[in-house]
Formats: sequence, structure tokens, C-alpha cells
Amino acid sequence: MERRIKLKTLNEHITCEICRGYFIDATTVTECLHTFCKSCLVKHLEENNTCPTCENVIHQSHPLQYISFDRTMQDIVYKLVPNLMDNEMQREREFYKTRNLPCPKDMPQVHDTDDKANEQAHQEADYHRQDEQVNVCLECISDKLRNLKRRFIRCSSQATITHLKKFLAKKVLNGIDRYKDIDILCNDELLGKDHTLKFVYVTRWRFKDPPLRLQYRPRVDL
Repeated sequence: MERRIKLKTLNEHITCEICRGYFIDATTVTECLHTFCKSCLVKHLEENNTCPTCENVIHQSHPLQYISFDRTMQDIVYKLVPNLMDNEMQREREFYKTRNLPCPKDMPQVHDTDDKANEQAHQEADYHRQDEQVNVCLECISDKLRNLKRRFIRCSSQATITHLKKFLAKKVLNGIDRYKDIDILCNDELLGKDHTLKFVYVTRWRFKDPPLRLQYRPRVDL
């Protein structure tokens, strides 16, 4: 016999201590493993360097480098809470609508058609083709790294800064394993390795015209 558990008995484990709502883009502090909504935690860390729950110092100068998206937790929350994912998508659309901006999810996707045979061969393996897409311009701001031949790329909004670092490492450092030697910035602000492009766009570029402009340089140890 299956044992039924009331959702309220799990609330303390799947709600954010900052906003008291269910986790959205659940993000965990790697030092103490406390989890929060990503936007709540990032906003907190813009003026603080401690965990909101235990108040332990995450990092003296770059606490955003020590938080990580918790995909497993977010999947659990979406499965436990009815309609949460749909409601969140609706709120996102309303967010863009009130600002007279097109919602990325509703924008038509443009795909290259030059090599249709190759596209068809890889269609089943292209797991993120149906994700909302983000146009990105990658600009080099150091003479120690070379510029990309093609600065403009289009990729899934769920891609992270780490994915871009690996892409850049392969292109400009001739080795994907050297991705940790690259910093990526937006508006002169160093971006966390687990930030998704969607998150960066909404929090750093929402009132600006596309593409999302990011800068890269050799890693600076502080």
C-alpha cells in the first residue's frame, strides 16, 4: 500500500528562507549546502557575503562563485507542487509584457538550413533545440587572448557560464580542459560559473537590446 504524504509536511524542505515561497531555480551554497531561490540568493549576495541561514561567510570577496544550481532539487519541487512550473512561466511572460519586451519563449527560433542532412542526422541528439534561445556576443577584453572569428553565437538559455568557458577554451586556448583559465563578465561584473544565460539576461541585460554582450579575459586571481 502506498503511503500518502501531505505537501505541507515537506514545505520546510522545499521553500526558500528568504522569500518563503517554493524554490524557483533552486541554488545551493556549496560551503554549507543551504538552498534558496537563485534570484533571492543572488540579490542577498550583492550586499552580503554570508549564508542567509547559518550566516557563515561564503567567500570574502566573490561569494557568487560558490553557489551552484541544484537541478535535482528543482525537479523535485516541480513534481511535488501542482502547476508551479506553468505558473512560473506565466509570470515570466507577464514580466516581459509589462516592460513591452518580447518573451524569449515566444520568439520564433531561427536555425541554419545550409546543412539539412547533417541537422537531421543529429536531431535526436540535440536535446536543447526546443529551449528558448539567447543571442550572445562574446568580446575579448585582453590582448593575452585572441578574438573569436565569429563573436556572435545563439544557444540555449539554459546554458551556463561554464558551458561558455569551455566553448571559449576550445576556441582560443586550444583545449577544453583549460576552461578554468577564463573569466566571463557582463557590464564589467564577473559572472558565476553556474549562472544560466537566462538568469544573466534577466538580471543584467533586461532593459537593453539584444544580443547579450559578454566579455572574456584570462582568469584573474583575487
